Amino acid sequence: MTARPAPFVLAGHEVLPGARRVIEVPVSAFSDHTPVSLSVQVVHGRRPGPVMFVSAAIHGDEVIGVDIVRRLLRAKPLASMAGTLMAVPIVNTFGFLNHSRYLPDRRDLNRCFPGSPSGSLGARLAHIFLSEVVARADFGIDLHSAAIQRNNLPQIRLTAGNKRLLQMGEAFGAPVMMTSKLRDGSLRMAAEDMGVDVLLYEAGEGLRFDELAARAGVAGILRVMQQQGMIGARGVPKGRARPVLCDNSGWVRAGAGGLFRAWRGVGDLVEKGDVLGAIADPFGVAEVEVLADSAGIVVGRTNMPVVNEGDALFHIAQTKRPAHAEAALEGMEAHMEAQPLWDEDEII
Repeated sequence: MTARPAPFVLAGHEVLPGARRVIEVPVSAFSDHTPVSLSVQVVHGRRPGPVMFVSAAIHGDEVIGVDIVRRLLRAKPLASMAGTLMAVPIVNTFGFLNHSRYLPDRRDLNRCFPGSPSGSLGARLAHIFLSEVVARADFGIDLHSAAIQRNNLPQIRLTAGNKRLLQMGEAFGAPVMMTSKLRDGSLRMAAEDMGVDVLLYEAGEGLRFDELAARAGVAGILRVMQQQGMIGARGVPKGRARPVLCDNSGWVRAGAGGLFRAWRGVGDLVEKGDVLGAIADPFGVAEVEVLADSAGIVVGRTNMPVVNEGDALFHIAQTKRPAHAEAALEGMEAHMEAQPLWDEDEII
């Protein structure tokens, strides 16, 4: 007979097996004395299993992750879950309310980890999130998007050489996986120093909802949960193709300032020398073509039509297996078409 798990304790609050509860972890207060807390919904399964966290809006303008967490918490497979899920839809409340990537003092929260209980606002928030949530988990998935005025193809970022993250990334099923170095002050670095593996999901644009990015994110998280033994296969969308792993990527930058017209979009496969777009002056006298400097997949692109010389325009991830990449991209599209449309009240 399987032993019943003990209550899950977070910030001094208990969540009984088979229950879910929103716990408010005190953080600070706004300048008008309005309290600020870190809101965590804990879903504690009736059966023992791993502890997982899913977080979003570490950058306050990355709202697509908030929608993914909201949809995840309504997913039917969670009703019979093993283990524990800690869902944090908004880590950076300050930036979220201000529609800003940053904290009020212009610090980037994802450069403040592991933080300090007596440091800056960012350091204090990072310390609370790391000690109260991340430290209690076996692994986690952190949700991000491109900055405002840019768009990212659904993709996974993971640490090179980490076999567990590679397996989780393959289970997630985004079309592209990219190895990414750990940056000082990042959540990923601080978590891995604690022995907690973190998968990073990138998709969509800042301050925008994106149905493709949201569906791919929810489906990917459920597939990881299934792979980790937290949920069964029922209700979990199947991946259509194995993701392509890319070890190198780079930005194609504007060779001149002017009006930018893009002819290729995220998810396109390109060859070196392909024309990606053009930049013209306002009078239409001069026009400069934007050329791909390598073969690969367009995983990110600016949405701005007005650019300056040197601006980043296209993010291309290099792959040695273009046929595999094409299958992965087509697999994502086929999976999306197979899913029923969400009701309007589930999107807004």
